[in-house]
Amino acid sequence: MKKEARQSKIEQIINQYTITTQDELMEKLKVAGINVTQATLSRDIREMQIVKQPDSSGNSRYMIFKSGNQNEIERMYRMINGTVTDIRQIQFINVIHTQPSYANPLAAVIDDLHMENVSGTLAGYDTIVTFSPSVGAAVEINDLFTKHANPDLLVSSIKE
Repeated sequence: MKKEARQSKIEQIINQYTITTQDELMEKLKVAGINVTQATLSRDIREMQIVKQPDSSGNSRYMIFKSGNQNEIERMYRMINGTVTDIRQIQFINVIHTQPSYANPLAAVIDDLHMENVSGTLAGYDTIVTFSPSVGAAVEINDLFTKHANPDLLVSSIKE
């Protein structure tokens, strides 16, 4: 099966069902007559910008990240304000803690913006690591997150 057709089916399944794991997605694809390896499915998930995000019930599920017409910088600022709990800079790296389940969606927005002060991101359940090309660039990212973070949510903001 061609990649475009497979990815189209993945999008259809994710939009139609609550999918919480790659195994569930692989099983739905199998039922649809599409056999795929774990490596191929992981690559498709990355290429399609599929992220785990809380749905309206608060349950974590796969969703396709789409930038849409919304101003992405404003969206990032709102996400920082509503989810970031801690920001720590260590030389050219920033470690950003979020409320549970929000690290991946925020990192996806950061990646989508192709910010010149961010060379790359890594995200987990509630932690994002941003890599900057220099200490000065990392300071600017730290300042940006500190400026837009909600002081009531912040545990601390430390530069090391």
